[in-house]
Amino acid sequence: MALGYLIAVAYPSSERLTFGALALSFLGLSSTLPTLAAAFFSGALADRYDRGRVLRTVNLASLLVAAGLIGDIAVLPATHIPVPGPAGFYLPLWTLLLYPGWAGIAVCSTLFRPAFNSSVPRLVDASDLPAANGAIYAVAAGLSATMSVLVGVVLTVAAPAYALGVGFFLFFATQVSLAFVRADLSVARRGPPRSLSREAALGYSYLVKRRWLLEITITGLVVNFLAALALVELALYTTSWLGLGQGIWYGAMVAASTAGVAVGLMLAPRLHFEAHAGRAIIALMLAMGLAIFALGIVRSIWLALPIMFVFGIMPGMVTTVFLSTIQATVPDEMMGRVFSADEVGSMALIPVGQYSGGVLTYAVGVQGTFLGAGAAIVLFGLVCVAGFGSLRRLGYSPGQAKVSVAE
Repeated sequence: MALGYLIAVAYPSSERLTFGALALSFLGLSSTLPTLAAAFFSGALADRYDRGRVLRTVNLASLLVAAGLIGDIAVLPATHIPVPGPAGFYLPLWTLLLYPGWAGIAVCSTLFRPAFNSSVPRLVDASDLPAANGAIYAVAAGLSATMSVLVGVVLTVAAPAYALGVGFFLFFATQVSLAFVRADLSVARRGPPRSLSREAALGYSYLVKRRWLLEITITGLVVNFLAALALVELALYTTSWLGLGQGIWYGAMVAASTAGVAVGLMLAPRLHFEAHAGRAIIALMLAMGLAIFALGIVRSIWLALPIMFVFGIMPGMVTTVFLSTIQATVPDEMMGRVFSADEVGSMALIPVGQYSGGVLTYAVGVQGTFLGAGAAIVLFGLVCVAGFGSLRRLGYSPGQAKVSVAE
């Protein structure tokens, strides 16, 4: 959040919808290859080594990278670097230095997620997975929403480095919390030892052979790409389309979405989606598209904020449905690799979507980007209704976990 806002306002107002949009797109593009490389091996690491050790190691790396980003923002080297693109396009040196730091944060997060998500079933029964996932991520989303408001306030009243300090504090708090985890998170391995790349490849083979899982991955790939087109430009949407230049309003937009995620995470288990998980994912995807489309219509912050809240509910619910379904149906020794294989497939185009969002905004403006992305998600949702039969039939019974997914 802080990086996106700082880049958006790094340029004079006359250049924000052109040079600023492209600079924001480079932020996403900078993490593309490192994230894909990390995602290929992240699940194999989670299934090969003690997951608690993996979590502590990669979070410590995030902490160190965050410290480096704070140093860059504190110094703010003012040199302008000409880069390929439209005539006169340039990047401030401090912005250019943010990109490898952001790539480092993205890689660490990519390595963290499979180990974390694969650890949850070791702590709760299968019937409790929806409630457990909802509670875990709702607490995280609630904290994130609070911190988003705090970052917006800090960006408005204090030096930018203090805003990044909020992120540093959260990584530090995570490291302290992980030090107190005493559960056994080692993996009981079966079969002969294999190379890391071979074990990673087995995760992709598992995914491809199960059509429902492949269809979920394809759905995530398309929807995440289209959502990234618009959401990477949220800072410009707030400052240019809504005409609100203060960071606190951007913070409010992010916080509204994150609060919606928290509500969605807690709401999903109450809907007892297990028997119709696939249909729930498709319906929520359609609602996401409509919300993004609506943002392209309204020009009032007081309408945009509730729309962002409603939008956030949808990915929150999808997260609970997806995680619980995988955790309840995939063997423990394969789970990390399945999570990472799905992540490579479903999230691979997010950075490309972020870059494309900058190019699209440069060409058609902020409104055109939001309207186009929202309409495209709705259209793809209708394609899923008509053509993704295995996803529509996806469901499981908590009492028969690991064996009852509809193929």
